[in-house]
Amino acid sequence: MASDADGRGGGDLVCVTGGSGFIGSWLVRLLLARGYSVHATVKNLQDEGETRHLLALDGAGARLRLFQMDLLDLTSVRPAVEGARAQKELLEPAVKGTLNVLRAAKDCGVARVVLVSSKVAMVPNPNWPADKAIDDDSWADVELLNKLQYWYGISKTLAEKAAWDFAEQEGLQLVVLNPGVVLGPFLTPSVNASLLLFLRLLEGQTLGMDLYMGCVDVRDVAQSLVTLYESPSARGRHLCMESIERLVDFVDKIVDLYPELSVPRMLEDKQGWVVRAKNPSKKLIGLGVRFTPFDKTIKDTVECFRNKGII
Repeated sequence: MASDADGRGGGDLVCVTGGSGFIGSWLVRLLLARGYSVHATVKNLQDEGETRHLLALDGAGARLRLFQMDLLDLTSVRPAVEGARAQKELLEPAVKGTLNVLRAAKDCGVARVVLVSSKVAMVPNPNWPADKAIDDDSWADVELLNKLQYWYGISKTLAEKAAWDFAEQEGLQLVVLNPGVVLGPFLTPSVNASLLLFLRLLEGQTLGMDLYMGCVDVRDVAQSLVTLYESPSARGRHLCMESIERLVDFVDKIVDLYPELSVPRMLEDKQGWVVRAKNPSKKLIGLGVRFTPFDKTIKDTVECFRNKGII
């Protein structure tokens, strides 16, 4: 836990794996702003596309150290984790990468691990009550994901399950965040997969996101991660999104916000299994997280695209 009285910063060292990414960059920025020292990992220290935007953050000169790390190589994981009292997890490789970082965290005496999973580790769940909105208790059906050939969903589900098994066996304190589709302004020089999908929609392409359930602002994801670390009472999984909605709702909102663009309306709603819900992230809201309104997230994302000359 944090060392000062109110649990904010105070010089604690936190390790952020995947620190150069869309979510990771905002997380590093927020941690530095709150007084933490940060070890952030990147794939290639020689790639300025991964490092420049991090080194330019306020506080980076004194309290940020970058490490080159391969999640699949345990020997490269430990130097970044050593000395950290908290671990912020941003995993793309599946089970092996997850377990390598958790093992390093355990071996280095890390007190608390906050893992970024995804809402795709929650759906599809054919056994979920048809009239009930998805919540933290829902787990994706891996067999069904296999039939759908949705490999990303499989990797996220298996990685999270492996993390929970490891934490129980090793006595590691673990908390998990399950965000929806992450949008918002980006600090990185290039766009990630979720931003690219949104960009394609703005350019007039049709989205095929059958498992869409809602989106969340990247700044809210970063705030949620810090809140989970700083809240000793936080336990279990935490759905993280502004609202649960269907893809047709999302597309219609974009059309209404930007009628001048060639965004096509959806003519068919194939997501009858999605039970809509307002403020579904009740555990995070109870911890004090306030979610950015949808319109602001979208407008800030589009403005960022324009400022960077992408659209």
